[in-house]
Amino acid sequence: MRWLVGWSSIAASFGTAGAVGSRTPTTTADDDSRTVHPVGARLLWGDPDPLWAVGDWRPDEVRVVTVDPNTRLAVLGCCAASDEELRVGLFAARGGALRHLTAWPGSYTAVVQVGRRITIAGDLAGARPVFYTPWANGTAYATAALPLADLIEAQLDIGYLAALLACPESPEALRDSTPYSGVKRIPPGHALILREGSREITGYEPVASLAVAAPQLDPVRAMEGMRDALVDAVRARLTAPRHAPETLPPDPGPVPGMGPAERRAARGAPAPGIGADLSGGSASGTLALLAAGLPGVPGTILGHGTGAGERLLAVTFNDLAVPQGREAEMERARAIAENPRLHHVVVAAGEEALPYADLDGPLTDEPGPSLVEAERNRKRLVSGSADHFTGLGARQVLDAHPARLADLLMDRRRRPLLRPVSALARASGPSAGSLLVPLTVYRAARRLARTPYRTGLESAAARLPEANRLVPAVNGPLGASLAALSWSRPGPAARWLTGEALADVSVRLQEAATRPTSVQRPGEARARAALARHAADHRVLEQAAEVRSQRLHAPFLDNQVVRAARDLPEALRVQPGARAAVLRTVLAGAGIHDLPTGWGAPSQAASSAATQAGLRMSLPHLLDLFDTPLLADAGIVEARVVRKALRAASEGEPVPLDGLADLVSTELWLRRLLARRGTCWTGTAAPRRRAVAAGVPRRPTLQA
Repeated sequence: MRWLVGWSSIAASFGTAGAVGSRTPTTTADDDSRTVHPVGARLLWGDPDPLWAVGDWRPDEVRVVTVDPNTRLAVLGCCAASDEELRVGLFAARGGALRHLTAWPGSYTAVVQVGRRITIAGDLAGARPVFYTPWANGTAYATAALPLADLIEAQLDIGYLAALLACPESPEALRDSTPYSGVKRIPPGHALILREGSREITGYEPVASLAVAAPQLDPVRAMEGMRDALVDAVRARLTAPRHAPETLPPDPGPVPGMGPAERRAARGAPAPGIGADLSGGSASGTLALLAAGLPGVPGTILGHGTGAGERLLAVTFNDLAVPQGREAEMERARAIAENPRLHHVVVAAGEEALPYADLDGPLTDEPGPSLVEAERNRKRLVSGSADHFTGLGARQVLDAHPARLADLLMDRRRRPLLRPVSALARASGPSAGSLLVPLTVYRAARRLARTPYRTGLESAAARLPEANRLVPAVNGPLGASLAALSWSRPGPAARWLTGEALADVSVRLQEAATRPTSVQRPGEARARAALARHAADHRVLEQAAEVRSQRLHAPFLDNQVVRAARDLPEALRVQPGARAAVLRTVLAGAGIHDLPTGWGAPSQAASSAATQAGLRMSLPHLLDLFDTPLLADAGIVEARVVRKALRAASEGEPVPLDGLADLVSTELWLRRLLARRGTCWTGTAAPRRRAVAAGVPRRPTLQA
């Protein structure tokens, strides 16, 4: 198979590697599509429907299967399918079966060309999205939104930013929009089909009906499916062909007090081979143990360093600035690291690695709360390996969303509710009110089960304009669970938005309530929306904390793992400790039984303490950031309100820290976007101005 190689990297323009293509029905010499090209691109196939791979793709991450000049398949990313399996999938897609393209282990984007029909399949979680925009009498599509915004010289969509802050887990408010006007997003679990100038978005995954429960697998079979899916996802990363990383700055040689890992970190280079997080919870520890226990070489691959036989590099992050609450986690990590196939590395970091401590970084495709912790994560990842496992997404994939209690009531299954509502009562503490917690939760779940989709959205839209006045108390797991038992709820940052911004988002919800839609069960719909939001933020993290020559793998967001988790019975998922129980079963099925005491215990308290410490330390800089914020120019917030909230949070008052992360990250992203120079495109017909550049004065003023 021959490849046409383009120029070097475009990745710095929009954060990370991406695939860019264009679909135009016209082929005249004067067509803009013939004279514009992405900067630093590798052409996978040419006119009349060209497709490029842009960025620092490894050779094994870009595969093209061709049956004839008009029938071909491109797979970009980590995909465990063999060439023959790709060919079978191409024939299935030629007949219209899209689900085959999304069923292989790994994380990838598939693009199929059959004649003049182009099909681009997104993933189920939303970690590998697909975007599109009308252009040159056809459609341009990409796996990143910013290059398309550059292509059409798009302006900011202020309404989308307001909806992202007001209702981040409500796809009805976000619609198919992006931060750029005219650039649209394909929903998770859907594919974009382009045919002779027409566009069609179709789902390839069945959606549960409101009236009919999806068939439930036997718990034993469901657990076996979960084990097989997760093991296959890990094996896909271990068995993929690997190549030497790109050329890095020269090693400075022996430096007093610096070992090999420190010298690699100074050059911004990860260790070769396979690594995993050992801190951060049971999910990342599970991946480390699976990767170390599977047959084959878990660490350095032949051709790197000393050759085969190296151990898997397990990284534990030790937060010296906030040591409280991490003693048990560190002890569990040391116990797990006694595995002879693991090489344990402890990354000790002080105040410089706290959230909010370092807010300088690259421009990402869109805003996300991960921006405030990007440098903290980068310090951890730079000590990892070239292929690094992380357990991100396990909570959203395996844990049951509180709204699933309503799904159980719709199926007349009340008994599985006993343990979760009792756990909420215990979490509320010993008080007279705790005796009423089970009844309160049951009533809220029953109310949601009896509320139609349209009525639920209309009620949420009516309440949204008051979200900045009727501020609910931050009262722990019970309050969060009761708030989640609804079709739509305000996000944590909504309390600080202006009335005008909330009213605009309310109109979006009202319009969504009147549009025809595939009716879903409330728990199923809310769980998918929460997963999509987290997957989008994971993508922001990948771009913001990107380490040169490193791939960050999140197997819990892979299609086959998400499908296996959805097959787990709802009655099992809603039980307290269900995630740890599932992961224990997965490890036991892989032959791993000896786990340290306390394995699977939640570790959110230490993360909250670190966030609060970072807010206190960085308060002066954050107050300067919101002295004259761009969000205030856009009419989304009032500067004094945000500054007051930042001071309150730094003093320990009970305010939602995740809401402040949303506000700070969006303000940071806006400033980076408007300070950007250059464009993603070149050629005689390339756009003259970058996205959002037109009409921006010295003091940037956002346009609706």
